[in-house]
Amino acid sequence: MGQSKKKQFLQIPRYSGGKELLRKFLAENLKYPAEALEKGIQGDVIVAYKINSKGEVFDATVEKGIGYGCDEEAVRLVKLLKHDAVKNKGVRVTASTRLKVPFRLKKIRTTSFTYEYKTPKKRENKVTEQAKPTQNQRVFTYTIKPRE
Repeated sequence: MGQSKKKQFLQIPRYSGGKELLRKFLAENLKYPAEALEKGIQGDVIVAYKINSKGEVFDATVEKGIGYGCDEEAVRLVKLLKHDAVKNKGVRVTASTRLKVPFRLKKIRTTSFTYEYKTPKKRENKVTEQAKPTQNQRVFTYTIKPRE
């Protein structure tokens, strides 16, 4: 005898297009929060949410967050999701699920850049300052190269 598939009693809403399109949607619509970008924050935010029988997302909450604005961005993204509507023989079903939203910084490779810094002028009495305006000023130049 052959094995038979286990039948599901209820159908559960799924994201339209499957997991690959879900990853693509997240990558295209994620707006990295400025505060997280400045501090170099990376990680995963896990959002729990519910889906009604029409495929609409509601009641999204952060289960595990990383802060710095990433939690709020993950919830915003989840609320944009639209799942396939399901019909369960006239029974309206609310499904609960979780989603991991990855926050990863892209590595940017640069050849090198130069930074020039001028020290502020020292304040002296007005007579000396007018006579020697740039004598107390130094210029430093730094060249930063990436690791190979």
